Amino acid sequence: MPALIAELIELKRADDSGLVAQLTHQLRQLVSTGRIDKGSVLPSSRSLARALAVSRNTVTYAFEQLAAEGYIKMSQGRRAAVAANMDERFVRTESRPAQVRQPKPILSPWASRLADMDWPLSYQAVFRPLRVGFADAREFPNEIWGRCLRRSAAGRGRGDQGQVNRPRLQQELRDYLQSSRGVRAEANDIFILPTAQAALTLIAATVIAPGDCVWTEDPGYPGAAAAFRAAGARVVGVGLDEQGMRPAINAVAPKVIFTTPSHQHPTGRLMSVVRRSELLAAAKPGKTWIVEDDYDGEFHYDGRPVPALQGLDTQSRVFYVGTFSKAMTPDIRLGYVVVPPALTRTVEIAQRHMGLIASAHVQEALSDFISDGHFLAHVRRMRRVYRARRDHLAERLERQLGDVLVAEIPQGGMHLVARLRDHTADKAVAQRLIEAGVEVRTLSSLSLERPRDHGLLLGFTSWRESEISAAVRTMAASLSTVRFPAVAPRRGNRAHR
Repeated sequence: MPALIAELIELKRADDSGLVAQLTHQLRQLVSTGRIDKGSVLPSSRSLARALAVSRNTVTYAFEQLAAEGYIKMSQGRRAAVAANMDERFVRTESRPAQVRQPKPILSPWASRLADMDWPLSYQAVFRPLRVGFADAREFPNEIWGRCLRRSAAGRGRGDQGQVNRPRLQQELRDYLQSSRGVRAEANDIFILPTAQAALTLIAATVIAPGDCVWTEDPGYPGAAAAFRAAGARVVGVGLDEQGMRPAINAVAPKVIFTTPSHQHPTGRLMSVVRRSELLAAAKPGKTWIVEDDYDGEFHYDGRPVPALQGLDTQSRVFYVGTFSKAMTPDIRLGYVVVPPALTRTVEIAQRHMGLIASAHVQEALSDFISDGHFLAHVRRMRRVYRARRDHLAERLERQLGDVLVAEIPQGGMHLVARLRDHTADKAVAQRLIEAGVEVRTLSSLSLERPRDHGLLLGFTSWRESEISAAVRTMAASLSTVRFPAVAPRRGNRAHR
């Protein structure tokens, strides 16, 4: 018995709380959680002290304290025993629910709606083909990145520790965005954040007042609607045409317009230069801000990419948001936002107030990774790899599921949309595929209002060609013998109301 109890107790000689307090606390936990049963006779103070390599007085004092609290019973000439009639309030059995009914917590209106949202997805606990939106971490040059991290940890180039946004990374990013995406900014207009979603949260907190109107694409990225609604905005969905977001003519301008012009999420459509100019014209300086999310702008496969909307803006109305999680590896957890100069000081203060601060250590490592040429080399290589995977997925779908799906081949990005023939309802198909082990996202679930579009989002960047082939075979086997409910045919796209 002494040895068994001793194995459940770990005393730390260097702990400031002292051995008596530690032993008392740990014995109390063993009794209250049922690890030592009610009525059990405890070892003698002498034998337990020997097993724990402590003085007998240490055990005696602990027993006396527990007896005073009602956890154990002590009597002259007998060994201590766990109280058989212990007050139920002292017992916290781990395997049964609490006896006292807990009051329902009062949540904010925003938090009360979280359970009803389909973002993030509830079924994404296991990483399965063909999940959307992830880079292939197996292809990342981890050895090179590790060297950059070690160099940063050694303190090279760390500079002033009070700087939240590391100047070296701001400058490297400014040069990269200017040359690759046509973004026009000064280095101190760039803010480094834990994620791109954090950038949307920061923007919303800075420019949104409760009741302000925000336009987002419909269907569109659910994280944007979540960020703006959390700030109290009234989010209005704007329909799409072949050129992307299509605002109604003469519509009253909102406070914020959120758009993904380089690769519309989720349809993959590329917004033309003409449409980008129209969107800028709808944003009145000082009254309407545009948030451009260029979440996977590094991956454009066909033709030359269209410059960023931010680079076309001559009146500083555009926030430009990006992330390194798509181009590098998901767990790097670094995003950024290029802020209009008039708001730089305000956003700098807001960033600190909200605690949206990225690791200086990782920022410095990323500075080296970019300046040494590793970032561009990796992006160029993955552009070739991902293009081949996109084409392979499209070919497999046509060959094995051409009578069920019509794949739309995007010019860039990390996923494609497969439309369902015969107006099949996408949610029933998706559920069937998820049960079979192929993870897809439905187009209808990304609509703000009543879904008009049905289809499946299929990711190709995380998966090698053999894995894509296996996933498509599974899809074909799952869908070949099942009839699914149909939906009414689409009657064309709509503008916002």
